[in-house]
Amino acid sequence: MPGIVTLTTDFGTRDPYAAQLRGVLLTSCEGVRVHDLTHEIAPQDVLEGALFLAAAVPRFPPGTVHLAVVDPGVGTSRRAIAASLGGQHVVCPDNGLLTLLARRAPIEEVRSLERASLRREPVSPTFHGRDLFAPAAAFLACGGALEQLGPPVEDPIELPLPRPRSEGARLLGEVLHVDRFGNAITNLARSDIEAIAAGPVRVEAGGRRLALARTYGDVAEGEPLALIGSADLLELAVRNGNAAATLGLDRGSEVVVAAG
Repeated sequence: MPGIVTLTTDFGTRDPYAAQLRGVLLTSCEGVRVHDLTHEIAPQDVLEGALFLAAAVPRFPPGTVHLAVVDPGVGTSRRAIAASLGGQHVVCPDNGLLTLLARRAPIEEVRSLERASLRREPVSPTFHGRDLFAPAAAFLACGGALEQLGPPVEDPIELPLPRPRSEGARLLGEVLHVDRFGNAITNLARSDIEAIAAGPVRVEAGGRRLALARTYGDVAEGEPLALIGSADLLELAVRNGNAAATLGLDRGSEVVVAAG
């Protein structure tokens, strides 16, 4: 029986782009189950797409095919790939979208999408999502083998993501993403914080010292706080408010964690 294909893109929903992906999938693999995860990744924001995939993909059952199209390099020499990891497949441009997901579920195999018979001709140089990626995802969802898509890729692109760094007794990180609630998600993982202190820690961001709480309700209404979010990363929040606006935070803003 055909499997599941999910869609993650920066296409939005007012234009016909996401609908065309669905149409190709349903035409190419009768009975496939298509689920829209999001079409609201910020335009051309590969890092935001990578964060989304890392949080969402591991929650799906084995055999799921994820079609992810955030592709500022469409039509250029960047590769089109399909990867196997954690018992699932991801079909996407080779531009770093797999970077954070691969840290959670190591990549088992990557193939370049070079099987000519799976392309929709003529291939548009501005819409590989429809003409290259969607047919490959449908092929996998209908039981096709990854190795039939094309030759192996040994060096998939990784985003040059900032890693936490130590400075004496302090751990320095930065904001990677601001979600729709205004929560600032950082590159500091729970394990990073536990490595510098077995007990209480202090968090500094936006010129403020924040309590490290368990959940939002542990502080008063409108108060800022730090906590370990559902992705196991340190987040900065304001209870029923917007941390990014309150603390003046954006992608790249520095966050400091220290014992005590």
